[in-house]
Amino acid sequence: MRRKLRVAAYAVCVRDGQLLLARSPTADGTPEWVLPGGGMEFGEDPYDTVRREVTEETGYRIEVTGLLGVDSLRLTLPDRLLGRSTDHHGLRLIYSGRITGGELRNEVNGSTDLAAWHDLTAVPALTRVPLVDIALRMWRERPATGHLETGSGPRETEAAE
Repeated sequence: MRRKLRVAAYAVCVRDGQLLLARSPTADGTPEWVLPGGGMEFGEDPYDTVRREVTEETGYRIEVTGLLGVDSLRLTLPDRLLGRSTDHHGLRLIYSGRITGGELRNEVNGSTDLAAWHDLTAVPALTRVPLVDIALRMWRERPATGHLETGSGPRETEAAE
């Protein structure tokens, strides 16, 4: 089994009771809402990653206002092309951010196709990746350790994020 580590940085941007999200199509084409953010490039600082990714996916520039926490996810992904699966470990850094400039726009030729503000009260009804709920919980609770208590070791789930 192939092993892969992916480090990514995401932003929780809340303004006037609304959360900034981006929409990403899944492998089967079903869209789901995600936090703006994504994978670090080799040698890139995660602080720079989150600012770059938010701009790419939403058109906004942000000021990083804090590190909310770190989430770890481990899952097995099937490889349909090579016939072998991947032991995937995602390490996700969750920041809070404040919009400082730019204009809302959709990403072109990227991993997302739509960016939008959603009322915080409407988020539970959206089709979204679990990381949205994890990050909102971090934003609300501000755990001193930067870690939500969910058991020991990386969480495991069946869906890729």
